[in-house]
Amino acid sequence: MGGAVVDDGPTGVKAPDGGWGWAVLVGCFVITGFSYAFPKAVSVFFKELIKEFHVGYSDTAWISSILLAMLYGTGPLCSVLVNKFGCRPVMMVGGIFASLGMILASFATSIVHIYLSVGVITGLGLSLNFQPSLIMLNRYFSEKRPLANGLAAAGSPVALCSLSPLGQVLQYHYGWRGGFLILGGILLNCCACGALMRPLLPPKKPSMLEDGDIAAIDKENKSQPKKKLLDFSVFKDRGFVIYTVAASIMVLGLFVPPVFVVNYAKGLGYEDTASALLLTILGFVDMFARPLSGIVAGLKWVRPRCVYLFSFAMLFNGCTDLICSQANTYTGLVVFCIFFGISYGMVGALQFEVLMAIVGTERFSSAIGLVLMMEAMAVLVGPPGAGRLLDATHQYMYVFLLAGCEVTLSAIVIAVGNFLCIKTRQEDPAPLEMAATAAKEEGLSKETIEGEQGEEGVGQLPMLGDVEE
Repeated sequence: MGGAVVDDGPTGVKAPDGGWGWAVLVGCFVITGFSYAFPKAVSVFFKELIKEFHVGYSDTAWISSILLAMLYGTGPLCSVLVNKFGCRPVMMVGGIFASLGMILASFATSIVHIYLSVGVITGLGLSLNFQPSLIMLNRYFSEKRPLANGLAAAGSPVALCSLSPLGQVLQYHYGWRGGFLILGGILLNCCACGALMRPLLPPKKPSMLEDGDIAAIDKENKSQPKKKLLDFSVFKDRGFVIYTVAASIMVLGLFVPPVFVVNYAKGLGYEDTASALLLTILGFVDMFARPLSGIVAGLKWVRPRCVYLFSFAMLFNGCTDLICSQANTYTGLVVFCIFFGISYGMVGALQFEVLMAIVGTERFSSAIGLVLMMEAMAVLVGPPGAGRLLDATHQYMYVFLLAGCEVTLSAIVIAVGNFLCIKTRQEDPAPLEMAATAAKEEGLSKETIEGEQGEEGVGQLPMLGDVEE
């Protein structure tokens, strides 16, 4: 866990924790923003699409739903492509698909055409960018990975605060067709972000090793089994199973409050401008909560227990929903958006950091694809299920109570599951990662390390043996 790998090369490349990694972080920031904010930004054009194609709001809402389903549901396909071709080419192709979908949508003659172009093609393109960018971030950062994850996750609220107003301006000046065409051009920046994802190079042959030792190492590397395109062995890891179950329960209710809070305020009799301001407040708080959460998660005494910090973030989010269900004033909803923004930002910054810590670098490309596929099912069920509950009760209180219970349950599942079912294999993963990667940086073979352990018997090298056991 912690060392980075080349897409199709040997393992054991040390994560630089800086250098070109900061360029990778910028690319991941932009991609994360596009992936999470774009489905919401497209909703700005829904009124014009309703007039153009004479359909209902529920028909246009399928655009965002299909887009999100493609973003999450194509995770395993993306894992296979990354493991076969590498992150950079997959992201370049994904950027072309994302842009092409919006350009084709600008010539749409029916709502079904938009389902296929924006929902399927653009959704697939964003998926082929989102997942590889996280994989590359994991490979370039080890010790500073929590901070890197927090900064990358901040791309979501920043992009949402930018793309939604931009969509309104484009619609006003150029109509929905011109707006789609320009947004398609903007999505070509995904290709530029993909170009930043430079694979890490393997270490040079150490001069301190003899030719025979180098030949033995090369032979050992060649004899290693071929990398699986999709590694289902992650399901043998109890930590991964617990995480997947908890994450699937969490997303049932996590995205519900941002969808319904504006209408909640309107239902209490507040004007549209004041109601829409609630989302701006939520996004502004979320923007700062994510990097701060990354800093906290990177603290020496917090990082080994990051899964419990993640559990606290989910519990905080769920309790916020439960308390908000009793709000009946605008001030109460503002307070809710502030606390929800904090907890939502914490969850967003920690969710992939915890997954990386559980499965490690080499299996992360497969693990994230499988997790996103499981979450896709919950994303499709969550908001529509909350909508049906609202239709049946006509009370937003029950919608927020349901969302709060689901997120709180996920917090209990991951905390109790890790406490009772996971053995304390590593009391402090961060020092172990640093010891292992330091040895790899020196280019020492496993045999050489063991030899030095026998001679010296002191220092950090015995910790590597503990990891192997």
